Amino acid sequence: MHDPRIEHMNTLKRIIRYIQGTLDYGLHLYPSSTSTLVSYTDADWGGCPDTKRSTSGYCMFLGNNLVSWSAKHQSTLSLSSAEAEYRGVANVVSESYWLRNLLLELHSPIQKATLVYCDNISAIYLSNNPVQHQRTKHIEMDIHFVRKKVARGQVRICHVPSRYQIADIFTKGLPSVLFEDFRDSLSIRTPPVMIAGVC
Repeated sequence: MHDPRIEHMNTLKRIIRYIQGTLDYGLHLYPSSTSTLVSYTDADWGGCPDTKRSTSGYCMFLGNNLVSWSAKHQSTLSLSSAEAEYRGVANVVSESYWLRNLLLELHSPIQKATLVYCDNISAIYLSNNPVQHQRTKHIEMDIHFVRKKVARGQVRICHVPSRYQIADIFTKGLPSVLFEDFRDSLSIRTPPVMIAGVC
């Protein structure tokens, strides 16, 4: 018989074991161009076994450096995977808008469009298609917000194959090899080896 308490305890044990094995890992930042914002976004449709809410996750890079990331349950139920993914797109577009404004205030404006990589074709179609469909009226605000940014050339929604969807690390369990590959893509790693006092 399925006991959610046992499943929860097993999950906690796995998390603690992982943390204990990666205490020396950290986010590494490197000298890099600050002329591009690139983000990856993903959502698992109805992934929470208790509430059936989807989890959205994203990561955003300024040049080659990870500067923003998130993983959280969506506030409402999504009726389809496209809706869950599109809500994720709207979240990362909102974050990129805030970050672009911050950089503008710091006198380092981003001239190029923010690239948003998503692996859901339907969500990409919704961001570029000006026709409003009856079945998407409940996410109309998200659609309007994203389309406005796309129309102004501030955002481009692009397709990325699932194998290269780094944001999967925030929304679902992954095979160890893929998890480690994505973690490395986020520049989460051990410190460089010190040689004769020089790093």
